[in-house]
Amino acid sequence: MFAVKKKYFLIIENIKDIDLKNIKKPNKFIIIYRNNEKKNNIVNLIEFRKKCKQKLIKFYVANDQHLAVKLNSDGIYLSAFNKSFKPLHLKRSNYQMIGSAHNLKEIKHKVKQGCKIILFSRLFKVNYKKNLGFLGINKFNYYTFLYKNLIPLGGINYENLNKIKSINSEYFAILSEVKKKPAKIFSRLF
Repeated sequence: MFAVKKKYFLIIENIKDIDLKNIKKPNKFIIIYRNNEKKNNIVNLIEFRKKCKQKLIKFYVANDQHLAVKLNSDGIYLSAFNKSFKPLHLKRSNYQMIGSAHNLKEIKHKVKQGCKIILFSRLFKVNYKKNLGFLGINKFNYYTFLYKNLIPLGGINYENLNKIKSINSEYFAILSEVKKKPAKIFSRLF
């Protein structure tokens, strides 16, 4: 079975995490570059950004307005911990803003920050953070009636990919599976 959606959000922490050759369909993927290290190799990032443009892949930079402007990214991604309103000026220059949230309070804050799309985490149980809850499909679907542009994130892996068909969203986002099993995941997304 395949998980067919309009768009797929891939969150990467390093440009080496993903091989763009695996992405065959244009306009289906959005890459969010979330580098927690302070040093960025600008030359490599510019080259990666050019390849994304050639393959018609949208490219967003997380929490770094200056890097987003340098790379001429399609927009900026505001993590749940980012409470700043400084990126609002980017909205005037046609930068799309994507946010992430873990609860209703954070969703409301992302809306105030100007985010049109919000990645809502944790859809499924994850094994890397103990004792943290997860939404499940029913609760996530309930929240989509309150906020239309929610995208599920968290715990989505190769084994539970078929369950994605039951969510009220035309999109979904994955993080850890991109690094673990990229070829398997990409083969199942069409």
